[in-house]
Amino acid sequence: MLSFDLRDLAAQASRVDGELPESDPIWEEGDARPRGALRVTGRVSAAGPGRFYFSGHLEGVATASCRRCLEPVEEPVKADLHLLLVDGSSDEADEADVYLIDARERELDLRPAIREEWLLAAPSYMVCSDACLGLCPSCGANKNLGACGCTPAVDPRWHALSPVGGDAR
Repeated sequence: MLSFDLRDLAAQASRVDGELPESDPIWEEGDARPRGALRVTGRVSAAGPGRFYFSGHLEGVATASCRRCLEPVEEPVKADLHLLLVDGSSDEADEADVYLIDARERELDLRPAIREEWLLAAPSYMVCSDACLGLCPSCGANKNLGACGCTPAVDPRWHALSPVGGDAR
């Protein structure tokens, strides 16, 4: 469960134990979505009038294409979270690490803040291995699977620096 009644939170803290599925409408086009559900655990409590504090943990699996060879890659992502959620009329509303909530809402929805924290925690670029050779720039073959047989393309602007073809003055 990632939504909480604000009146209940004002009286006592609540345990957070929920999932944010990859099919949830909170995700936007182009987001690095998790494979399967994103697991969220922790505790949310009131931290004053119009202020709430969430302390917890998120865990999921990021998926992407290797930035060198375009093969699918998965990487586990874990992050500890400490979030301050305040209503828009608060003096802290302009601070970077503060999440705004609508003061007219009756429920505190953690999903937008969890989405942002996931996007910050998930790697932007992933490689299948540090030794990945990538794709051939000429024919596009995956060099990890073997040599492609292409002759390396040489930019003619570098020809003058070649010990064989240029004027070595």
